[in-house]
Amino acid sequence: MIHILVAEDDKHARKLLETVLKREGYEVLTAQDGEEVLTTLERQHVDLILLDIMMPKMDGYEVARQLREANFNLPILMVSAKQLPEDKKKGFIVGTDDYMTKPIDVEEMLLRVRALLRRSQIVNERKLTIGSVTLDYDSLTVTREGESQTLPQKEFYLLYKLLSYPGRVFTRIQLMDEIWGLQTESTDTTVNVHINRLRKRFSNYPEFDLISVRGLGYKAVKNV
Repeated sequence: MIHILVAEDDKHARKLLETVLKREGYEVLTAQDGEEVLTTLERQHVDLILLDIMMPKMDGYEVARQLREANFNLPILMVSAKQLPEDKKKGFIVGTDDYMTKPIDVEEMLLRVRALLRRSQIVNERKLTIGSVTLDYDSLTVTREGESQTLPQKEFYLLYKLLSYPGRVFTRIQLMDEIWGLQTESTDTTVNVHINRLRKRFSNYPEFDLISVRGLGYKAVKNV
């Protein structure tokens, strides 16, 4: 499930965007101000942000700047009533990936969202290639030099998520919410067990490593 965070202080605009995105099958989170955006990202994995500029407490420019400085590489689609070239330029300088002006054409917005997700290898590609290793999301298989193995569903999703964002640290809670779901009765030690299984399974694969980050969680490191 793709998680999109809608950061918009106007409740009517926020509700409209939430409704449109949910209708397309996305899981939607919302935030009313810049500080809430950062708080949400601390506890929940997000694949893309629709980010308004004019928000209380912290504006969209500052949110984007802080996210990029913290190495959050998720796509950011900045949305604003500001239409001057210097406003758009500032948005790109602080790290946004795309920029739309209000009033929003929802069909155009959906096209831009799909394009950004596609570029980040979350949607449509459904395959990851790391050197000679290929992960196929639809078949749950990992193939290397002609040899293929099918993984249990949770193991595959965990590996795919980590390798989709090499170098990014995911907390155990984020991984539990994303892969096992908010209502699961499993504990976060389940993530540890699955990581250990993946390490043993791919111990002879030099293309990547699964690294523990003390006190935080896990990240994948690509070696090619």
